[in-house]
Amino acid sequence: MPNPRFLIVVLMLALAGCASSGRPPERPAPVIPESTWRRIDDDILAASREATRQTTNHARELMAEWMDLVHRRTDAEFIPWFSSYWTRQALTMRLAWYRLNAEGKRDEVVERLALHLQEQYRERVLEPVARELDPERIMEKTTKFHIWLLGELLRKIPQRYGVPQEQFDRRLKEIPAIALAPPDARSASLHQLLHTEPIDRLPAYVALVARIHTASAGAAEVRTASAGMTSVARRTSERLTSELTTSGVASALAAAAGRAAGMLISLGAAGFNSLAHGREQPRTEAQLRKTLNDAFDEEWRELLRDPDTGVLAGVHHMAGRIEESLAHRPAPSPRSSPPGASRPAGPDAPPRPPW
Repeated sequence: MPNPRFLIVVLMLALAGCASSGRPPERPAPVIPESTWRRIDDDILAASREATRQTTNHARELMAEWMDLVHRRTDAEFIPWFSSYWTRQALTMRLAWYRLNAEGKRDEVVERLALHLQEQYRERVLEPVARELDPERIMEKTTKFHIWLLGELLRKIPQRYGVPQEQFDRRLKEIPAIALAPPDARSASLHQLLHTEPIDRLPAYVALVARIHTASAGAAEVRTASAGMTSVARRTSERLTSELTTSGVASALAAAAGRAAGMLISLGAAGFNSLAHGREQPRTEAQLRKTLNDAFDEEWRELLRDPDTGVLAGVHHMAGRIEESLAHRPAPSPRSSPPGASRPAGPDAPPRPPW
């Protein structure tokens, strides 16, 4: 009689042989021709350019919203404060103090007055607006929007060419999207950019945003100094200097006339200055509004144009690295609609991200 244990072992080996003979052999990964990879690279480049175009339109919308807040706050808070009679009197006293300490240096007086007006404008307009929206926040919003949109545009490329997702991901890992100075953690591939959630966990993205914030902080100081306040301060200084001279004459007459008559002369001079100020106030407000609006229109354009410190600085960096990586490939042929791109709902209206 055969050993029962021996029979059990033979039976298990037989069953294993049957199972292995019925399993289909694994298919080798398909070999993708080089010509197909060239077309895929063209589509990646076209998707990057389309994402940049739509993100630029999105940034314009956000910047228009910011400018509207600035204009409304300027009209409601700064211009009434600046053009009031009592503010004018306070500025006259401040100007007299500046002149006393500047030893006749007119440019120094104007510069100090401009700095004071800038500080008032920042406190009354820019800081309250920034609590709702500001260019730094817009820069971060547009950078994240660009990453999300680029991922949406690239999603359908593997299916279009019948390329396995693993091979497509391998290609994305070869394309740099962020390239900063060492260490290596400050650089990231396109694959890392699209697959890190949330994106704030990617060290290279954090480093890129921090670098833009640092660069834009210095540029903002220069832009603010030239944002109309210097010309406003110069005109204000000239007008207040004239008023200061007039008030000085009135004070001298008051001192010579004695206490009672002097009080009447001082009150008369103050009343005349107040009346004259009231007549010229509409013209002063209109001139100030135009100066500030023109200056901030230029600021708006600069914040959109500047590739290093503007609201699209992150987008320009990422799109530039992708294009440099794919520059050895022929430029993509013109398309009526870029790969995977969804048509906007209206002219220049970008799709909305899911946050």
